[in-house]
Amino acid sequence: MSGANSSSLTPGFFILNGVPGLEAAHIWISLPFCFMYIIAVVGNCGLIYLISHEEALHQPMYYFLALLSFTDVTLCTTTVPNMLCIFWFNLKDIDFNACLVQMFFVHMLTAMESGVLMLMALDRYVAICYPLRYSAILSYPVIAKAGLATFLRSVMLIIPFTFLTKHLPYCRGNFILHTYCDHMSVAKVSCGNVKVNAIYGLMVALLIGVFDICCISVSYTMILRVVVSLSSADARHKAFSTCTSHICAIVITYIPAFFTFFTHRFGGHSIPHHIHIIVANLYLLLPPTMNPIVYGIKTKQIREGIIKFLLRDKTGFA
Repeated sequence: MSGANSSSLTPGFFILNGVPGLEAAHIWISLPFCFMYIIAVVGNCGLIYLISHEEALHQPMYYFLALLSFTDVTLCTTTVPNMLCIFWFNLKDIDFNACLVQMFFVHMLTAMESGVLMLMALDRYVAICYPLRYSAILSYPVIAKAGLATFLRSVMLIIPFTFLTKHLPYCRGNFILHTYCDHMSVAKVSCGNVKVNAIYGLMVALLIGVFDICCISVSYTMILRVVVSLSSADARHKAFSTCTSHICAIVITYIPAFFTFFTHRFGGHSIPHHIHIIVANLYLLLPPTMNPIVYGIKTKQIREGIIKFLLRDKTGFA
């Protein structure tokens, strides 16, 4: 079964192979992914609803959290339904242009997620280091501009992926050893020179990942200096406790991201390919699944908002 167009060497469609070597276990692999996806959708949509309806949560920190939730739920929705169709119904075909669209959204939204985490670190820096000027510095127009700038940065840096991949010649077949259309997984199917794709991918990773991590590190260094200088132990605990949820979100996001990035480029054959694929899927699913849980447990205002909503809902049915 070949979708190749001999005149242009552009396939009509790709075949996503799922998790190579574990085809017999696809059903079992799909169950935790499906469960995580349900939690991610319900949790993130619930957070967005809660933040939009609870006046106590109309603060910069929670607006950035709502943006993170929207990014997360959109990100996992671009891949998981298609992945479940591969696992459950063996529907592996994906149109060439649809594959490019999925690839764009996957990389754009992961870049957006990193940018929002950076904005949230800057928010905590302003809140702790300049508490009296917090509302003045992070006004609604500033929040909107920061979110728009992060979005535009992601779009402008990821768009070239689509054009570079679209114009490659594909004469090695149309099988992609993955559950979704990842930039380098698609490029590796090509029989052309993918050095430009690899170099540009590395540049984007440095421009986005390294820049965001540097901003986050500087923000928390400044926060730590201020927190340590506080005279009261209770004040230190209270100041740093407002950051714990965000620190958990950073760890959940960047650890699988680093693993995927470095093993994909430098791991060679030392790590089985199915491990690459499973971790790559966890990289897209774990943050959307865990972030609502972490923020729901760690953030007092969100816990109070959930309790208030549940009590109000219970009263409405009474």
